[in-house]
Amino acid sequence: MKPELNLLVWAVVLTVVQMLVAAQAAFNKVGLMALVGNREGMPVLTGWGGRATRAHRNMLENLVLFAALVLVAVTAGKTNDMTLLGAQLFIWARLAYAAIYVAGIIWLRTAAWAVSMAGLIVIFAQVVK
Repeated sequence: MKPELNLLVWAVVLTVVQMLVAAQAAFNKVGLMALVGNREGMPVLTGWGGRATRAHRNMLENLVLFAALVLVAVTAGKTNDMTLLGAQLFIWARLAYAAIYVAGIIWLRTAAWAVSMAGLIVIFAQVVK
């Protein structure tokens, strides 16, 4: 399997872990019965739980972009050292982003996001080359 595809699988694992962290935060705030119900009138999560939920949503948005670029690069036979570098930048920056966001570190979170975007741009540049 191409290493970019392997990193895509790990990006999915990271997304699932972020979902579980956000779900745990919701459980801590509202309890099991509210979560298994229809979730009407749920309170807004604040603190680390709210940040975990927002980080997960952001990962979902970015996972789509990453998956599309990786799948196009692999299918078109355009993978190389640069697409691997872009994928590595993306996954490590997204891992850092998740931890930094939940911790509430504002400027560093934006820097990690920018590095993940740079990874996507590196892959895109190889796809359109």
